[in-house]
Amino acid sequence: MPAVLLGPMACLLLALALAALGWWATRRLLGDDTAADPNWVVVDEGAGQLLALAALPAGAGPWGVLLAFLLFRLFDIAKPGPVGWADRRHGAHGVMLDDLVAGGLAAALILALRQVLPPGLL
Repeated sequence: MPAVLLGPMACLLLALALAALGWWATRRLLGDDTAADPNWVVVDEGAGQLLALAALPAGAGPWGVLLAFLLFRLFDIAKPGPVGWADRRHGAHGVMLDDLVAGGLAAALILALRQVLPPGLL
């Protein structure tokens, strides 16, 4: 994802901007009552992935980007704990929140790994 080249703060700001825009757009398109997360809405995946990328150190290499992607997808697909809870919300909350929580969990795990792995490994 080219946004990672801009650094962690840029990824975080882009994630927040995309989340706000996505929340607004999905609420206008889907309303507050829909229980389905349409597969044609992908702004939620973009925001969640950017959140995971924001946890990488500046200048992270391809292995770090791959790790962020795989962790985000793992949490998004498996829907453990809080991701599953968020996925069961209706409307824009359900569409956006599960991917943001998945991205947040991926970011938390990456930040924890950065504390125990040698510098430069990610």
